[in-house]
Amino acid sequence: MRKIIACIALLSVSFVGAQNNIGDLLASGLNDAERFTGAYLSPVTEGAVYNISNGWYNTGDAKPLGGFEISIVGNISPFKNKSDKKAFLFRESDYENLQIVGGSDQRTDEVLVSSGLGDIQGVRVFIEDENGLFREEFDLPAGLASEDFNFIPSGYLQASVGLIKGLEVKARFLPKLKFEDSAEIGLFGAGIQYEFTKLLPADKVLPVAISAVIGYTSLTGEYDFTDTDIIDGENQRIDASINTWAFNAVVSTKIPVINFYGGIGYITGKSDTDILGTYRVQSGPFQTTYTDPFSISNSVNGVTANLGFKLKLGFFRLNGEYNIAEFSTATLGINFGFR
Repeated sequence: MRKIIACIALLSVSFVGAQNNIGDLLASGLNDAERFTGAYLSPVTEGAVYNISNGWYNTGDAKPLGGFEISIVGNISPFKNKSDKKAFLFRESDYENLQIVGGSDQRTDEVLVSSGLGDIQGVRVFIEDENGLFREEFDLPAGLASEDFNFIPSGYLQASVGLIKGLEVKARFLPKLKFEDSAEIGLFGAGIQYEFTKLLPADKVLPVAISAVIGYTSLTGEYDFTDTDIIDGENQRIDASINTWAFNAVVSTKIPVINFYGGIGYITGKSDTDILGTYRVQSGPFQTTYTDPFSISNSVNGVTANLGFKLKLGFFRLNGEYNIAEFSTATLGINFGFR
């Protein structure tokens, strides 16, 4: 249940299944803990950046002055078949102290391990001092797929208002939500759409509308996690944020009831994940105390393309689209609007 809550509340904030394992990893030393955590979280961060960058438009036809639309938007980015994102190669030579547990006939210095999206379980590692007198063993964390979660979701409210000819402004918002008093998440964003075909004399009779759309989204979250048997401490938590920009060119049909739209775009985003609190390593060869031990940053850039439809029945509208990218995303919008 803890991983499921973390999925809903913080997968878009780049921290999922390792909440109890961060403390274990710190027992191997600060450098090893930071290196492993960065590799573990990177695919989650990447998927979240692509996910929350979607849903900024459902037509190329900008609203006229005073026209508005209020939407409930949901995104799902499946990763069930993305084996390259669900695991990474753990090499002992990349770490100072972490070693893979195995018998003499099974000894290896590298093994595939789960990322924050994966489901590889039971990979056991150990740390020990130079004389072999102090040794500690623990399992590396699995990820979302081990809890039968094979997608990254997000959702928010979005509003659009038409201003001067061809110009439309947008805003999206998710109020801060708390889950089981341990996880918290919130989102906001702002965007702008400009329709170039509004500049043409034949705008009213043209069968298509062409626009440019720019959107900025910021997602923040916090997750408090339980101490392990190896690590004692206070206020142990993760603070994370993701900030993305989406730049899109959009074309759509202009038919009264149902329309089709498509676009190509470029997204760029950055995540920052801070491991905060006090951690006292109480066993193993490296017994020490860490305060706010490390932060991890990850940048993501990529090209996207989408196709979608919009059904308009008076005040009620419904749209759906599929966005093709490194992490492809399906979007559904329920919209209420005027003009």
